[in-house]
Amino acid sequence: MPGPGGQGFGGAPRGAASPDDLSLPLYGASFGQAVKRFFKNYTKFSGRASRSEYWWATLFCALIALVPYILLMIGVGVAAASVSNDPYASPSGAGIALIVIGGGLMAVFGLAVLVPSIAVAWRRLHDANFSGLFYLLNLTSIGGIVVLVMTIMPPKPEGQRFDA
Repeated sequence: MPGPGGQGFGGAPRGAASPDDLSLPLYGASFGQAVKRFFKNYTKFSGRASRSEYWWATLFCALIALVPYILLMIGVGVAAASVSNDPYASPSGAGIALIVIGGGLMAVFGLAVLVPSIAVAWRRLHDANFSGLFYLLNLTSIGGIVVLVMTIMPPKPEGQRFDA
């Protein structure tokens, strides 16, 4: 019996014909296409996202967050080194400045990509034919591993039921 979009059980899920079509997942998306779609669909929780869209966007966020993280760690190292000889001394100004700058940049970037990251993960769960509400398992201790496994799962034609 044909499913949504004319696909039968076990058929290939319907994807976008061009990168500009944001209504369907773009299977085999390149890094640039995935990042572009990540920001264009930043508040869209309906529909689906392909594995390549999800993982390229996740890599992009991790690479960008690496810069402020490195600044933060250098600041911690400088501050720790400045008080290593005298535990009662205050940390150096340079160390504190790097901690503040790195931490501030991490906070700003984290807030900027919070909603888009949740949205793309939500749509990725739809593509694997799971409810987006499973994303809330991340709030539990072991749930993050469950959600990770779910985002790795291949797309399923039945997931087209989440298309708008």
